[in-house]
Amino acid sequence: MLHVLYLVHDVSDPAVRRRIIMLKAGGAEVTLAGFRRTASPIADLEGLRPIDLGATRDGRFAQRLTAIAKAAVSIGSKLGSTPRPDLIIARNLEMLALARRARSAFQASVPIVYECLDIHRLVLRDDLLGKAMRGAERYLARDVKLLVTSSPAFITNYFKPFGQVAAPVELLENKYFEAAALSPDDRMAAEDPVAPPWRIGWFGALRCRRSLELLAEFSRRLDGRVEIILRGRPALSEFRDFHAFVEAEPWLSFGGPYRNPEDMAAIYREVHFSWAIDFFEQGLNSEWLLPNRLYEGCRFGAVPISMGNTETGRFLDRQGIGVLLPQATPEALEAALGDMEERFATLRARVLARNPRTWSHDRSDCRALVEKLRGLASVPDPYVAEALA
Repeated sequence: MLHVLYLVHDVSDPAVRRRIIMLKAGGAEVTLAGFRRTASPIADLEGLRPIDLGATRDGRFAQRLTAIAKAAVSIGSKLGSTPRPDLIIARNLEMLALARRARSAFQASVPIVYECLDIHRLVLRDDLLGKAMRGAERYLARDVKLLVTSSPAFITNYFKPFGQVAAPVELLENKYFEAAALSPDDRMAAEDPVAPPWRIGWFGALRCRRSLELLAEFSRRLDGRVEIILRGRPALSEFRDFHAFVEAEPWLSFGGPYRNPEDMAAIYREVHFSWAIDFFEQGLNSEWLLPNRLYEGCRFGAVPISMGNTETGRFLDRQGIGVLLPQATPEALEAALGDMEERFATLRARVLARNPRTWSHDRSDCRALVEKLRGLASVPDPYVAEALA
């Protein structure tokens, strides 16, 4: 069985849990180590006891650098009782630095995979800091065996033009994980929520202040004909006072965090539309990404709303679905969502008509991922080995 050491920047990130589920479903054994954004260490994640590398803070770059430096010194002892892995996956640049230290601790040539699902604004700066960050990334990635990323725009706009990583690239989209066989039937099982009011769901990592303000102004403009439902983990460092702001808005509500994939069907069936717009790093990462909420919302029949000039918008345009805005204003939203009583059924039917595999990974995708990783590590397939025995 392939043994993967998974080094992560935030053990409490729901996306980390999803990747662990995929690796285990594909037949890999996983050891998890990483930083956390919680006050106390996390005791259990999908049956794993994470190796705690310490606490970091969202948006505190200097503090994170200090934490990485401390972890680089201690990671050998923290991994002391861990069996030598067959492969190390480093999620994000900071963990790539620690992956090389971890490999040294095992005193073995363990292949490293670099998983980069966001391009941080710091590495895109034209100043000395940006150049230093890109130089560090090129140096740390000089011998990685595979780059895993989630959007083709990351490759065409960053990795290729800057020459950051010479390794082969695996495009692994942020799709919903489907444990059972894919079928469109369960997407049609529940009736649409009654409308109006029309409900827009903004779920996941809530970090975009401009989106929050735009949705608030739009909902006030329509005086209750549209409601905004927020779920997930707000990045409180990006908002002056997120909870007070939402509480003061008559047509906004925050339902707290949720479990993925367990709660996805229920939360998306409460809404008509999914907000697939992000201005957090406008002109850069926000225009290149294909976010989790794009796939999750479409998987359960919510009609996505996006900007037309982004990678998400171009993706939706190719699929022939969704509502694409020419500009981010309450007026543009009102115009785009007009006459929904006559149009919504058609918009939703187009989403549901797509092949479910457009939105979801299943167990065969998990096995294919683990097979690719096994090939990098030169670990024989246990089923083949058993058959030859």
